[in-house]
Amino acid sequence: MSRRQVLIGGLGVAGAVAATVPARPASARSTTVAVSAADLPWPHARAIVAETVVPSFPPVTFDVTAFGAKNDGTTDNTAAFRRAIEVCNAAGGGTVLVPPGTYLTGAIRLRSNVNLRLAGATLMFSGDESRYPVVLTRYEGIECMNRSPMIYAYGERNIALTGDGTLDAAATSSWNKGSDRAWLETQVSKPPQQRVVPGSGHAMRSAFVEPYHCRNVLIQGVTLRNSMFWQIHPTLCRNVTVDGVSTDPSTAHNNTDGCDPESCDHVVIRNCDLGAHDDNVAIKSGRDADGRRVDVPCQNIVVFGCQMNGNWGAITCGSEQTGGIRNVYAYRNALVGATKFALYVKSNTQRGGFSQNINLDSFSGTVNRAYAYVTMTYNGQTGSYPPAFGPFTITNSSSSSAPRVFDVSGLPSDHVRGFAVSNCDFNGVADPSNAFNHVDGVVFNDVKINGRTVQP
Repeated sequence: MSRRQVLIGGLGVAGAVAATVPARPASARSTTVAVSAADLPWPHARAIVAETVVPSFPPVTFDVTAFGAKNDGTTDNTAAFRRAIEVCNAAGGGTVLVPPGTYLTGAIRLRSNVNLRLAGATLMFSGDESRYPVVLTRYEGIECMNRSPMIYAYGERNIALTGDGTLDAAATSSWNKGSDRAWLETQVSKPPQQRVVPGSGHAMRSAFVEPYHCRNVLIQGVTLRNSMFWQIHPTLCRNVTVDGVSTDPSTAHNNTDGCDPESCDHVVIRNCDLGAHDDNVAIKSGRDADGRRVDVPCQNIVVFGCQMNGNWGAITCGSEQTGGIRNVYAYRNALVGATKFALYVKSNTQRGGFSQNINLDSFSGTVNRAYAYVTMTYNGQTGSYPPAFGPFTITNSSSSSAPRVFDVSGLPSDHVRGFAVSNCDFNGVADPSNAFNHVDGVVFNDVKINGRTVQP
């Protein structure tokens, strides 16, 4: 079977099993009022949450200190963490417990049926690049062999990263650098296993937490700090729950998106404090020729009850969306800081792909460019793969400040198909005019800008 068949067909949802996310640790940080899946206004979104399988684990605990781990902040615990996880996996699964203290470590690779739980612990990731083996990953939508993310898994089932601890990647700045995607694009005619970045004379950063080709993933309660690149990057996964997680809003490093599900199916992101120096939630599905080779969409994504503290899009589709994006539901998320767009959808005729059935409800806050920005000419790149956009809906939402509300454009030969707005109130808008170019089916119902009811 092809990878697409495995991910889309062979991993279908088993019945209508309801999955209940376990309670977050009491100390998990979130500045928003917790939102329940029962509050979601769309039946399809509630069904996605119910169908998203959350992993469970045998009631057995493996304390990392029993495997030689030291919480002194200086001992290299890479081998101790590996032994604890491997023993837990071989025993049929359970919880690998990291007690309070500071633990220096290299890359940690999760295995099936293992819950890595931080009980007030801090993981300080090493600046020694030899502690990060070369693994299959995706760099900005293109598969390659690169240094391992700090937390990585490949082809595993039932895995979790939980607790009230902190993961800190500050020391990885010594090696975790580079953005030479242009070179990687010259390698796409080779199989991914031959696109080896280390030793090539080129450098590309590694993501922070990346389950790859996994099923039933839970990331809950933890805090991520000092990422050098995308912070949570589930790739080619099914059934992913990100609950009560805090990511880093620091402006020290560019492209530190909060959570980037890529070519995944059934993803629930709930009650998180998503800080980012880029997009808060960026939904992706591969780039250009390599995205067409893999050809797996990102679909059935539900985001609710989150605080969005990033400086680009709160909900972003693309630009790496060659495999397509569909069925996105985002509810009651609050924008803070200098967020440019509540909804940001971007592709071009080189990238192609689609963004379809994208829905926002009960968003609030301020934006500093436009509430919704949709473009098919991103970065001015052109090719022969026109994207398919729409329908989009925005309901029950508001803003207290914005330069503009809607800036939505298709192409003369490739229109956006459907853009509906209802029960929304936008105030403090510098330019109350809206831009809709090559957009079919624009519908406003009870939409106010600066106190006046407006039509498209």
